[in-house]
Amino acid sequence: MSKERLRDFLFQKFYPGKEAMIENPVTKRADVKIGFLCNNRCRHCVQGDKRQQYGNKTLRQIRGELRNAISDGCTEVVFTGGEPTLHKDFLELVRCSKDLGFKSIQIQTNGRMFSYMDFCIRTIKAGANDFCLAVHGHTDSVHDYLTSVKGSFGQTIQGMRNLKSLNVRVASNIVVSKVNYRHLPQIAKLLVVLGVDQFQFAFPHPTGKAGENLPTIVPRMKEIIPYVKRGLEVGIKAGKRVMTEAIPYCLMVGYEDYVGEMSIPDTEVFESDYKIDNYTEYRRNEGKSKGPECQRCKYRSVCEGPWREYPEVFGWDEFRPVLNNYV
Repeated sequence: MSKERLRDFLFQKFYPGKEAMIENPVTKRADVKIGFLCNNRCRHCVQGDKRQQYGNKTLRQIRGELRNAISDGCTEVVFTGGEPTLHKDFLELVRCSKDLGFKSIQIQTNGRMFSYMDFCIRTIKAGANDFCLAVHGHTDSVHDYLTSVKGSFGQTIQGMRNLKSLNVRVASNIVVSKVNYRHLPQIAKLLVVLGVDQFQFAFPHPTGKAGENLPTIVPRMKEIIPYVKRGLEVGIKAGKRVMTEAIPYCLMVGYEDYVGEMSIPDTEVFESDYKIDNYTEYRRNEGKSKGPECQRCKYRSVCEGPWREYPEVFGWDEFRPVLNNYV
């Protein structure tokens, strides 16, 4: 059974009459990490010290990855990093993506360069049509503490305002941490006021800087869930598309439709010096793990479990199987 048919079957089984959140099940995406240089120093950054190890890729190398992605049937590309807007050939790479025929060209960014309206206009003219800006606090004190850069909050928020004024799609990713989890509803309200089209709450992957700073950055999942759900409610009531990332189904009872993994398209990832052909399989087989009770859960076929490192530190007590007649 194909991934798409399995997904549809499971959603009809667990949620009769409801449609899956995936907007286009045949979409295939390329996640191209064009470099690891960044003007933030986020305390939760999964990339760790890759900026020192790898820096940025060459224009020739990235062009080859884009052609590879098109040959593999990708119709969407996401530029990530590091901070992609700092690459010296950033605009040329966006133009190259448009010329190759990518229908969606998304920039995942800290948003600081987009505080300059001229840069926004040039990026959109080059072909970018989708932007995801990372916002980690509802105030400068929270956000700037997490990015380790004073003034970054103001630049990111201005970048979001600029892009929305140019009528492009804008989303936001919020990495949930010990520092900001109590403020998730306030962050959601801020994003609604700013007019974002979508936002997600992502649990930190406890590697890289998040792993190094684990005692002060990585929260217990059971503590964040009430705030996650309240934050989701803010977006739901405002008619926004909202979701979570890396929070298992058993903790999302009543909000199962907003577990983001089911809406991630097939993705291949062009990492620093290697390629992940199927990111879904990578997450399921290497990135995340299942506990001793997970096979009893009704969501066992769709849930990916937490990041592997989390239960290695905190154990499995928080994760209890959800049972019903299908088990």
